[in-house]
Amino acid sequence: MARRSSSGGNGAVRMALRAVLAGVTGSVVGIAAYSISQTGGQRLSVIVGCLIGVAVALGLELYRRSAQLAEVRLVLLGNEMLFTTKTDMRQAAQRMFFQAATRVATRPLEDGSGNLREALASLKALFDLYREPLEGHATPPPPAKGDSVYELALDILNFELAPFLAKWHPSLKEFEERHPDRDESEWPQNAAFRAELRQLQVRLRPYVIGLGEIAGIRDPERHLRPSGRSAQARPTVPQQDGAPTGPRE
Repeated sequence: MARRSSSGGNGAVRMALRAVLAGVTGSVVGIAAYSISQTGGQRLSVIVGCLIGVAVALGLELYRRSAQLAEVRLVLLGNEMLFTTKTDMRQAAQRMFFQAATRVATRPLEDGSGNLREALASLKALFDLYREPLEGHATPPPPAKGDSVYELALDILNFELAPFLAKWHPSLKEFEERHPDRDESEWPQNAAFRAELRQLQVRLRPYVIGLGEIAGIRDPERHLRPSGRSAQARPTVPQQDGAPTGPRE
């Protein structure tokens, strides 16, 4: 199960940073104003004005970077992971979330519908997408504090996707090669495959929701609901006085 830690300390830290930056900026402005009033020199006024601009710009950038930091605590399959998210981590988590949220890894495959070969191909494509950044030279090093989103991806690969693909890809391939004229619905393992795929989806769901939490997506679970449920779960818009309440023709 994924759980986001809404630490009240983050808000307090941001408020403290705002207060410090406001105090520093106010002090610089006060000193500058006093110096200008004492000397009245035009050159000094320009120099002090430039320094004030630089100080304000640096202060805003410092605050922007500090405000982007947030702690997300996830409990996945009994293991607690702590992520101190930054822009690059959130971007990576967002990519992985959308890659999984649009595939059979999280989308239902009802009995009697869909194509099993395409389902396996979709899972294999997700496996490759998650593995690619782990093998690339551009992968950032692990953070000094907490866990990395790539560790989460590694767990998804090693504990979930790889075992499933290793079992079912050769089994379906063998049936296809032995019976090229038969439909996959006649595969003796059809029902067992679908049952294990549903179990895999259940196990992957907390990981994918966790990626959404790290990415900062509001209510990531909403994007994983089946189509019918998401429409029903959508909040209704209050009607104005005199507006029609029935559906549009």
